[in-house]
This record gives sequence, structure tokens and C-alpha cells, in this order.
Amino acid sequence: MNYLVHLYLAGPSKMNRLGAIMGDFVKGQLDQSLPGKIRQGLQHHRRIDWLAHTSSHTRRSRQRLDPRFGHARTILVDIFYDHLLACFWNEFSCQSLEAFASEIYAMLFEEQDNLPEGLKRIVPHMTRNNWLVSYQNVASIENALSRIGEQLSRKTPLEESIIDLSIHHDDLRIDFEEFINEAIILGQEEFGITIHSNDD
Repeated sequence: MNYLVHLYLAGPSKMNRLGAIMGDFVKGQLDQSLPGKIRQGLQHHRRIDWLAHTSSHTRRSRQRLDPRFGHARTILVDIFYDHLLACFWNEFSCQSLEAFASEIYAMLFEEQDNLPEGLKRIVPHMTRNNWLVSYQNVASIENALSRIGEQLSRKTPLEESIIDLSIHHDDLRIDFEEFINEAIILGQEEFGITIHSNDD
């Protein structure tokens, strides 16, 4: 669900990015006929998901949120981290978020025949509503959480967690930055992915 974080961590390779955004729609054993870089992007996506479930930083973020959201706090942290990356994008990349998003949408259009069906269905909505840039807006996050909450097996008003985002914003930002640094190191060590930021 946290498309922006996965795409950012995938690095500059187009095929890695494609694998990264396909990750939520490809389950089970990977098709060995897929291009190597797409497979790498999918494997990297799964490793980032594993890290997000096990990292002390994401665990701390989940514990900051209201316990009434239960296991859905994992979803909330994913979405909040996309929001924080969008809000502070210029601290992580020398490319504007708008330019980055345009590259992703162009890639998805070019590769639409090769996309998993689930991803193919949401691409028109993603591009028309400029999801990746809209993550900067709290209202967009609130709307996304409302839709997700309606789709859960036990409907949950996830949009009400926006108050948690407001209350814990600064602490969540610290957790997020520490997680991103941890994820960048994982990508470098296990996949040879180099992220170029404003600090380079």
C-alpha cells in the first residue's frame, strides 16, 4: 500500500521500480520468465515489507497509535510513512516529487500490458488523481484510509486515525527517517541499490 516508499527505495532503475510497485499484486513464487530487474524489484519489495514488520522503528510507530485500531495499525504506519515521505521529499531526493511521479506514471503507461491485473485496474485512478503527489495532503490520506477501512473484513473507521497523525507527527517523522535509513542500507547491502539524495 505504501507505493511511494517502495518506489523511492527501488532506486533509479526503471525495471526495479516496476517490480517494486508490482509487489502488492504478485504473490507466491516468482515467475522466472520475468526480466531479472523486475524480479529483483519484487524481491526487494518483499524484503522491505519484512523490514517494515520487524523494525524497531515501525514497531515504535505502531505503538504510538490508538490501540483500538488493532492490527490495522500496520496499514496506518504504511500510509503515514508515504505521507511523511511526500511531505519531506526534498530532503530525500534532488528530483522534485512532481517529476518523479510523472516518470512513474509514464512507466506504468508504457508497461501497462505487462502489469498484474490488480495494478492495471488502479493505474487510471492513480494517474488521474496524481496519487503519489497527493500523499502530501492530509485530506487525501484521510480519504484513502476511509476507502481502505471499508474494504477490511471487519470495517474499521481508519480515517479517524488522522488525529493520531496530528498528535504524534514529530515522533512519527523521527521513526520514519530512521526506518528509511535502515531500508536504504538493506537495499545497498542485499541488492546493490544506491539511493541518491540531496546529501550526495
